Amino acid sequence: MKKKYEGMPAIIADTLAIETESAQSAGALGFLARAMVQATLPHTKVEGNEFERRNGAYTLHLLAPAKIGLPYGSIPRLLLAWLTTEAVRTQERELFLGDTLSKFMAELDMMPTGGRWGSITRLKDQTARLFASTVSATYRDKKSQTEAGFRLADRSTLWWDAKEPDQAALWQSSVRLSETFYNEVIAHPIPVDMRAIKALKKSPLALDIYAWMTYRASYATKPSEIPWPALAMQFGADYGRQIDFKIAFLFALKKVHTVYAGANFEVTERGLIIKPSRPHIGRAGG
Repeated sequence: MKKKYEGMPAIIADTLAIETESAQSAGALGFLARAMVQATLPHTKVEGNEFERRNGAYTLHLLAPAKIGLPYGSIPRLLLAWLTTEAVRTQERELFLGDTLSKFMAELDMMPTGGRWGSITRLKDQTARLFASTVSATYRDKKSQTEAGFRLADRSTLWWDAKEPDQAALWQSSVRLSETFYNEVIAHPIPVDMRAIKALKKSPLALDIYAWMTYRASYATKPSEIPWPALAMQFGADYGRQIDFKIAFLFALKKVHTVYAGANFEVTERGLIIKPSRPHIGRAGG
């Protein structure tokens, strides 16, 4: 499908492909875990080994080994999208990442490049950070408090040779999701269009907004206004000033609206009004 749109900016070509063919027909139906959409990972590198993000009554807390560090940026988000999609597709906790590094990177829409700052090094680093992290998800209101603590993976074995990414290993790389995380994925999967995920992959903030708006569209029945301070708390813990967050948020929101034209919202001085929208998956053309 993409050949038809060669020569166009990538995000426009991806948008036209999304509008032309449904995710199901294109084999691009993916899923995200609700617990990781309501509050999200860091956008940039965080000093220390603890991170917390809040969304109203919901709090996501991450703890990583000090020598490894916390996951951040787009790569862990792409990994989570792949992991949850595979878990829903196979209905298995044990997931196989393939016998070559290049093939797996192609699944994430990444080109293998070497060197200290190359994509292979960054993927291996962020994979280690993500799989080593412990998650604590807490929901607290005036009447009750619910807390769930879990690792994303019980075990991961990666037979990847960074110097020969196309070389098949004797054994397949694999990851075994923790029972708690797997059950969360299977019980509350949020359908997404993987073409949209890949189109937005350069912006972790845009990925978060897309996932959140897709999730909100699944249950919103009336307009809801979220003030800028609340949005900053949910999405922008990495920004020092609220005005900086607002500028970054609106820039990312524009990208999201390009690939998810059915998202219904209004930007005001006070914040963002989310209106009932047709979910990105299941609507006409997407």
